Amino acid sequence: MIKITVLTLFPEMFVPLHESILKRAQEAGLMEINLVNFRDYAASKHKNVDDVPYGGGAGMLLKPEPIFAAIRDLPQTCNQRRLILMSPQGQVFHQEKAEQWSAHKELVFICGHYEGFDERVRELADEEVSLGDYVLTGGELAAMVMIDALARLIPGVLGEEVSAEEDSHSIGGLLEYPQYTRPAEFEGQKVPEVLLSGHHAQIKRWRRKESLRRTFLRRPDLISEITFGAEDYPILEELILEHEEIASWRGKWQHLCPPPKRQRRSSKKTI
Repeated sequence: MIKITVLTLFPEMFVPLHESILKRAQEAGLMEINLVNFRDYAASKHKNVDDVPYGGGAGMLLKPEPIFAAIRDLPQTCNQRRLILMSPQGQVFHQEKAEQWSAHKELVFICGHYEGFDERVRELADEEVSLGDYVLTGGELAAMVMIDALARLIPGVLGEEVSAEEDSHSIGGLLEYPQYTRPAEFEGQKVPEVLLSGHHAQIKRWRRKESLRRTFLRRPDLISEITFGAEDYPILEELILEHEEIASWRGKWQHLCPPPKRQRRSSKKTI
């Protein structure tokens, strides 16, 4: 089981984490999600958690005392806890990060608000992570997205483990191939014949090709991180014939080109 604690000023925002798949995962004892309102740890009469920045400037900063007190009040663990600060200055979140976190026993997410944190709060965190290169009103939405992403990687959370393995960004960094269900034809659009064939090797090849096609055409920025195998060579050469723009990447798999077949010499002797 993985234990997740979220420090936030707005615990009521986290209702989605107690619905659907995540709700069932918690009921099954696969994960535990706790919400801590660090306003409860404010020492002032009016429970103030923010103050004006030294040196002037717009907005208010979160004070260090309530957050430090909330962290110190968490149950002690055997050095298995990882503290994650939601911050637009942090490393951008990606699937690999979700996979890393899903292997931990305990995670603590610290959600900011207002103009940011007192700099000393950063000393608490093991890492700072951002949802993307934009600024939100607080870290709550980002934390929910990250928790959802890592939760579905925990064994048993999804109905079939292969579901997470074949998601976009999990198939060797590729986007997921197209998927279809019944009916086989809808408003004139048919399911590809190969998927109806029952031929598993051909289906596997088709899916690989479509994953490659989608990644090249929709997210070419991901291609530089992909490692191609020898079995990809003929598929990639087919894709070049179908999409000329893919040819600019040919250098990444040209070394996989199989050597030309040597012709056998005739054993007949001439007289």
